[in-house]
Amino acid sequence: MGAGDFEAAFAACPLVAILRGLTPQEAPAIGDALVEAGFTMIEVPLNSPDPLRSIAILVERIGERAMIGAGTVLTAQQVREVHAAQGCFIVAPNSDAAVIGEARSLGMGAMPGYYTATEAFAALSAGATALKLFPADSAQPAMLKAQRAVLPREVKVLAVGGIDPDNMAQWRAAGADGFGLGSNLYKPGRAAEEVYEAAVAMVAAVRRL
Repeated sequence: MGAGDFEAAFAACPLVAILRGLTPQEAPAIGDALVEAGFTMIEVPLNSPDPLRSIAILVERIGERAMIGAGTVLTAQQVREVHAAQGCFIVAPNSDAAVIGEARSLGMGAMPGYYTATEAFAALSAGATALKLFPADSAQPAMLKAQRAVLPREVKVLAVGGIDPDNMAQWRAAGADGFGLGSNLYKPGRAAEEVYEAAVAMVAAVRRL
């Protein structure tokens, strides 16, 4: 799946698997587990071991069933490196216009992080595909509800940080369209079978909403 498939991938499953710490050796089994559970968007943060290699492996193995991208993308050069590895989207903890612009110029999706309304609108002006409220676990759903009153309705907002099946409903009620899932889904060294079980639970929870 490519950057142009974002809407379809999001509609199929509005969850992004954040695989911080993933190694290339783990990538095939973890990738298989996630797509079997129903995930359609997978992110490998660039502060993982050999992340570009892991992205390339995932693209080759499951790229027809899921969008593969990179997280913790901080510079335009890193965007180009992810593109060269055939990643089709980037995620960042911040809203950097140069990073967003480089991704869009290469035909990639861009999901920058934001916390305030000012940052959200700056990211949208730079061309963001979707917004990542981060860190959600240091905020309250009421904050997102207030932001959604002024953000364009068509803009997808993903809550990221501390999300689990028990709190998805309150974030969805506040206006979250989807979620990024990190350590509650995957931790370095976690067996693929355990990741699959956690992924199934996450997918079931979001579908109940």
